[in-house]
Order: sequence, then C-alpha cells, then structure tokens
Amino acid sequence: MTEQLQKPITAERLTRISQVLSFRQPDLTLVLANIHDPHNVSAIYRSCDAFGVDEVQLYYTDTEFPELGNKSSASARKWVRTRRHRDLTSLKAHIASKGCRLLATSCSPQAKPLEQWDLTLPTAVIMGNEHGGVDAELIEAADGELYIPMYGMIQSFNVSVAAAIILAEACRQRKLAGMYDAPRFSPEELEQRINEWSNR
Repeated sequence: MTEQLQKPITAERLTRISQVLSFRQPDLTLVLANIHDPHNVSAIYRSCDAFGVDEVQLYYTDTEFPELGNKSSASARKWVRTRRHRDLTSLKAHIASKGCRLLATSCSPQAKPLEQWDLTLPTAVIMGNEHGGVDAELIEAADGELYIPMYGMIQSFNVSVAAAIILAEACRQRKLAGMYDAPRFSPEELEQRINEWSNR
C-alpha cells in the first residue's frame, strides 16, 4: 500500500495558524457540565475558537460525553483542546494546575453581574446543562457565581448563547488589557503548537 504523502503547508496558512495561536488565552476556559445537546456543545466550541479559548473542560457525571459531528460548528473542536473529567476531584485539580479560579453561572442572590468580574484574571467558568443549570456540588466548589443581566420577560439564555456572551465580555476586557497583543505561550510551546496545527 502506498503511503499517502502529506501536502506541504502554504506560507499563507502557516501565517494564519501562527496568528491565531498568538491570540490563544491559556488561562481562560469553560467547563461544560453535563450539557446534553451536542448542537449546544458544538456551538460553544465555535465561540471558544472565535474568542481565543485554548481548552474546554467536559465535565460529564450523569451522561456520556457528547458525540460531536465533523461539520459546521463542530469542526471548531479540532482547533480547541478538550479535557474530559468524570468527577469533581479531577476537574478541581486540573483547574488549579492552570492557576484559574472557578466561577459558576447562577441566578442565586450571591451571584454578581458578569461585568463586575475581572475576567483578565485566570478564570474557568462553569456552564450548566439546559434543564437544571449548574449542579449544587459545582456551585459549592466554585470561588464565585456570576449571572448575565437580562431585561426581558424570559429570564434565561440558551446555554450556547450564554457562553458566547460571557466569552465576549472576557475578550473585551482582555483586549483592553493588551492580552491579545502578544502570544501568551512560551516560544517553545508556540512552536510546538504551530507544528501540531500544521498537521491538521
């Protein structure tokens, strides 16, 4: 059998890969907690790629990890790393290793409006499932709670829309702070990631 040769990467594509990786924010992540609809998960991955999130946390304790297709927004997951967690211990250890605080989306009296949080700090935001929101054990484990202010009759967003709004606010704050102006990776890590992406 003849081995298939990899097509050489063009200079234009290499430039694009380098540019996108230079925008990646390794200290900003989302925790997708038991989100059942794979279309919502795929849409969230697309927003993560768009706003420079480097890695998504999949926290699934009451259902199987989502099966994501290879078309439309699902294709964004090849550009965003995935870390899977089956229990809270694993999730907390990984978030701590990234130096991130853990914030839960919530409508409790303790929750603060999204814009009052400093999202230039290393942060992981928990997005709850479509039916019950964030589980109580995750809220208890979080360092704080946030909500998105709303002014209509309907008092909830679709989870993928909520994720996009939160990431847009994080992007706004980080852009003002100059955090997209230079690569957040070390030169060695950046070179490694460029090589990885060039083979995709």
